[in-house]
Amino acid sequence: MANLVDFVNSEFVTRKDFPEFGAGDTITVFYEIKEGEKTRTQFFKGVVIQRRGTGSTETFTIRKMSGSVGVERIFPINLPALQKIEINKKGAVRRARIFYFRELTGKKAKIKDKRR
Repeated sequence: MANLVDFVNSEFVTRKDFPEFGAGDTITVFYEIKEGEKTRTQFFKGVVIQRRGTGSTETFTIRKMSGSVGVERIFPINLPALQKIEINKKGAVRRARIFYFRELTGKKAKIKDKRR
């Protein structure tokens, strides 16, 4: 049964080539929104809190501040509406899931840049 699932994922699921990113990185996600007959491109810029899953079920969570309210959005990596992902900054964090970032405010909420 597992071989059948792997076969379907490899044959029928279209893979888009997105850059490598992880927790702590600041990225901009461009995705398509359909409103009735019209379609437009909208972007969501924020810090990646986590990546989870593998293959066709992989998702990533982005958090941004909208005024003084934190907004999180979960994107499936295979979402057909995803157009492109841009990496704005690489962040140096020690964990794969930075849920502690939700409680931080002010200067403590800054993530150091990764040295290249």
